[in-house]
Amino acid sequence: MSSDNPEEKIEMANNLLRMVAEDTSVPRNIRRIANNAIEILSDKEKSYALRASNAISLLDEAASDPNCPIHARTRIWQIISILEPLNR
Repeated sequence: MSSDNPEEKIEMANNLLRMVAEDTSVPRNIRRIANNAIEILSDKEKSYALRASNAISLLDEAASDPNCPIHARTRIWQIISILEPLNR
């Protein structure tokens, strides 16, 4: 990922989060967390850092869930790695 544009990073993260949220093989609680993270990232009233921090916090919780399938956990880690640079 070469983009330094925070808006592009948030859009990438939202696209990946939508994949998790729409995957019926992922437990409902994790899909709900993905939808909550999309809402958090879409809140333009808050700074990029605050949005990224709040979303990462939620996603860490989802990735730690023992019921989270490996493919969803991998995607969540990918999303976190996209958001980490904004968390400053």
